[in-house]
Amino acid sequence: MQSKLLAGWWDPAAVFAALYADEGYAFWLDAGPGTRTGVSYLGAASPRSRFVTASVGAGTVTSRYLHPADAAPPDVTHETIFEFLRRDLAGCDDAPSASDGFELGWVGWLGYELGSATVGTPAHPSRYPDAALLEIDRLIRFDHHERTVTLVARPNAGCATAVADWFGQTLAALATIPAATAPTRATAPAASAVPRWRHQPSDYTALIETCLAAIRDGDAYQLCLTNEIRVPGRWHPVDTYGVLRSGSPSHHGGLLRFGDLALLSASPEQFLHVGRDRRIRTKPIKGTRPRSTEPSEDDRLKRELAASDKERAENLMIVDLMRNDLGRIAELGTVAVSTLLAVESYPHVHQLVSTIEAQLSPGVTGLDAIEACFPAGSMTGAPKRSAMTILDALEGGPRGIYAGSFGYIGLGGSIDLAIVIRSIVLDPAGASIGTGGGITALSTAAEEIEETRIKAAALLAALGVAASE
Repeated sequence: MQSKLLAGWWDPAAVFAALYADEGYAFWLDAGPGTRTGVSYLGAASPRSRFVTASVGAGTVTSRYLHPADAAPPDVTHETIFEFLRRDLAGCDDAPSASDGFELGWVGWLGYELGSATVGTPAHPSRYPDAALLEIDRLIRFDHHERTVTLVARPNAGCATAVADWFGQTLAALATIPAATAPTRATAPAASAVPRWRHQPSDYTALIETCLAAIRDGDAYQLCLTNEIRVPGRWHPVDTYGVLRSGSPSHHGGLLRFGDLALLSASPEQFLHVGRDRRIRTKPIKGTRPRSTEPSEDDRLKRELAASDKERAENLMIVDLMRNDLGRIAELGTVAVSTLLAVESYPHVHQLVSTIEAQLSPGVTGLDAIEACFPAGSMTGAPKRSAMTILDALEGGPRGIYAGSFGYIGLGGSIDLAIVIRSIVLDPAGASIGTGGGITALSTAAEEIEETRIKAAALLAALGVAASE
């Protein structure tokens, strides 16, 4: 692995717009606009990148090289995406690393329906790949705290000058971008499309009542019921993501553009982080209040969230679930709750967030941890298997990429995955948005429906669509 620390600072948004806006396979893991913490990563497929997709229904993984387009036919294997990655990453954990972040490997998403294989529950077939991962052997790393920009690349055994050539080409391209500046804020296009909700309010109310009955019967303690919104139309992924991140900045945002599919996320929720020291962390979010533009009312809503018995119980149930999931792969006695029921504020909502940490057991890998914990408990409810089974019967369709996870799985063992919430998926037919909330014994239908609207409003606004139902 080779790296080159550059002199100066460039805004990641300006760099992505200049270098990768028209790339068919590109990624941007975004620490947020104007932030002074965290690390952003961006890049695109190289001449030797593979693109991998998985199908739970077929039990297959399909791998193909992207350049040139008429290269060898795709390689289809009968295995899970986790089995594929274990084979592919075998022997890479000892790769030298100068940092604890992403230093090449795989970037992509794991769709929610992948959970039918990890948990053993029924699932509706997704319209999207159940997993999609792009092999990354070169990237640009932006350390927002240190204000440094670093080029990172993996040498190509077939071409000794490939890395040097890429360094030179990237430096030349960066020289055309004014340092330390961001592009002009994008504006959402006016769109006349009408959003189509899978479940209208009356139907969603009935689903909530069914959830409450299941909780009363002891079949679950909490059920994370979700809805899907489909919007017909065409949007440019990069422009639309610019609007989304401007209105909904987040520390775990991202743009993944894989051919005719694109994931645009303003996710505030970390699913799993695994460091080089084999420490693992998850930060479930459960509990929501809207923001107010009036300071005193905003403060009241924040205090109301912190004191709510319903919201606190909702969060604590998922904390217990995630402690149990981590306990399956953690060294005995290391699972601990480091932060409980903290209130974090985002542009549109206040949220209750807890942090659970542990040390991986000897012989256990980060991939084992993902498989043991997927999908995130905050997107299922508890107990996980029972909740997922009930929800599959109620929701009437797949969640797709929504409620899964996205981020990086690194060559050296580092992993950082966010949960796919506050996200838009663009495909040839239009846009897809998922929204939902945790149903507990104290839930009321009107409040739960309003929560789904609040969560979806900023996403619809990024598409230029009115949040009507």
